[in-house]
Amino acid sequence: MKKEGKMNATLTYVMHHWRLYVFFLGPALVLTIIFKYLPMGGILIAFEKYSPFKGFLGSDWVGLEYFKQFLSSPDFMSYLINTLKLSIFGLLWGFPVPIILALLLNRIESSKIKQKIQLVLYMPNFISVIVLCGMVRILLSVTGPVNMLFDSTINFLTLPEAFRPIYIISGIWQGAGWASIMYTAALANASQELKEAAQIDGANIFQQIKAVEWPAIKDMVVIQFILQAGNIMSIGFEKAYALQTDLNLGASEIISTYVYKKGLLDGNYSYSTAVGLFNTVINLILLITVNKVVEKMNDGQGL
Repeated sequence: MKKEGKMNATLTYVMHHWRLYVFFLGPALVLTIIFKYLPMGGILIAFEKYSPFKGFLGSDWVGLEYFKQFLSSPDFMSYLINTLKLSIFGLLWGFPVPIILALLLNRIESSKIKQKIQLVLYMPNFISVIVLCGMVRILLSVTGPVNMLFDSTINFLTLPEAFRPIYIISGIWQGAGWASIMYTAALANASQELKEAAQIDGANIFQQIKAVEWPAIKDMVVIQFILQAGNIMSIGFEKAYALQTDLNLGASEIISTYVYKKGLLDGNYSYSTAVGLFNTVINLILLITVNKVVEKMNDGQGL
């Protein structure tokens, strides 16, 4: 009854002040429709032999031809495995780091020291991907600081086996601090009374985390894991392409870089759109699957 009463009160308030909602939400809704939903019509060219001169409606319909062409390509499994390895290893290595950082930051009692450490951790997030890749290239070049430190002459970016660690570690360095903000904010809601009680009872740090801090961030961790696991196939091409060399293509050529090369460099718009659509469908399936699995493991709580 209380929920129904609150719902009715909310609906009454919205209906009474509908002009205010239109004023604030209208522009955002219009921009979302224009830039997010209308472009979805472009997936039509994945099923056509698209010609810019004939347009969407005038191009010849080919159905699933480009999907079959991609799936039967000898390089299909290579691109798929490279994409999955980069994503899964990145998730396994990178997902716990922001959580650990947030838990460690929460242990710092001095607010001044905490703010300075947070500033250092957040700064890499504001470095653009291309600048980051340039820094990585300089650091790992034959004459770079890393080779000077170890007195070696290894060109790391020419080694296929070194590409994934370089990609993942640089990504963790850039994004882990910024990603910890959500967990730090969630930890602010942890009960200080429970924490003090646990300390009085002689609980060690790990027991305090399990009993007090983990429940405060559990829901946030679950949501972030579902979203990241559901986006396993969504690796932006910029970083992979910027770190790519002719000698590390065996590990660095992923689906997104392949789409970029086929679509923009080779001008094969229909084929690249078909590959991109395939990638999106796999992402959607993964998101739904991971959400269902987490719901069963987390007492029915998912997205």
